[in-house]
Amino acid sequence: MYQQFWFQRLRAWSVAVALGCVLLTTGCNQTTTPEAIVGSPSPSPSAIVTTSPTSQSDSKEPVQFPELARLEGKATVVMVVKGSPIILEIDGTNAPITAGNFVDLVDKKVYDGLIFHRVVRQPQPFVVQGGDPQGKNPNVKPESLGTGGYIDPTTKAARNIPLEIKNSNGKLIYGQTFEMAKVSGAPKLRHTRGALAMARSAYPDSASSQFYVALADLAFLDGSYAVFGNVTKGMEAVDTIQQGDRIDSAIVTQGIENLKNRR
Repeated sequence: MYQQFWFQRLRAWSVAVALGCVLLTTGCNQTTTPEAIVGSPSPSPSAIVTTSPTSQSDSKEPVQFPELARLEGKATVVMVVKGSPIILEIDGTNAPITAGNFVDLVDKKVYDGLIFHRVVRQPQPFVVQGGDPQGKNPNVKPESLGTGGYIDPTTKAARNIPLEIKNSNGKLIYGQTFEMAKVSGAPKLRHTRGALAMARSAYPDSASSQFYVALADLAFLDGSYAVFGNVTKGMEAVDTIQQGDRIDSAIVTQGIENLKNRR
């Protein structure tokens, strides 16, 4: 019994390491962490909005990052891939800045035509990831993507948003993972199958436009990445996505009036 227990623990650890190695864009090193879900390279401090580690409650604390787009409430996005609609519920109640950023980019048609450049189903279901704007170029190979983020076409400035995770007590933690902030317990929005979350580099405040959908329950990512919605219909379509498939279109069908401070 004792040997069987440790065999199972070793096997689970090996699977997690294997998944992380597949996701690294620079190869697998000896330390594999959830930061392997790479979104964009670590930006310079001038490229992002930063503050000292803070948290806020829904009703008592002032709004954090008032200059950023935010979703006050919920919205529905219909993303079409290979002709099949995928219905996404975007949760601005529990992730206002992350949700607002995504809805704003959908409204700007940023995702139309972009590639799912990373699809991991082996050794077990993990994620499908897309949203790198460099994928607009038809000559770019999917395996070379994964480091790009949204660049405002007018200002030419990169857009990055802070890591935003709400704890079980309703506090929004910014700029830190739960481990960094020494927060115990599970976040309000968890990595269950169908969860929609933002990819980032090892730098917490580096999320931009890349997102991923969890293909299974991924509790080991909870508290490290910002979940901001989930697939409510069309998960069977997500299960058929292959590396190189493109997003036909993405449109906000409900809740656009909840988007504040469009950028």
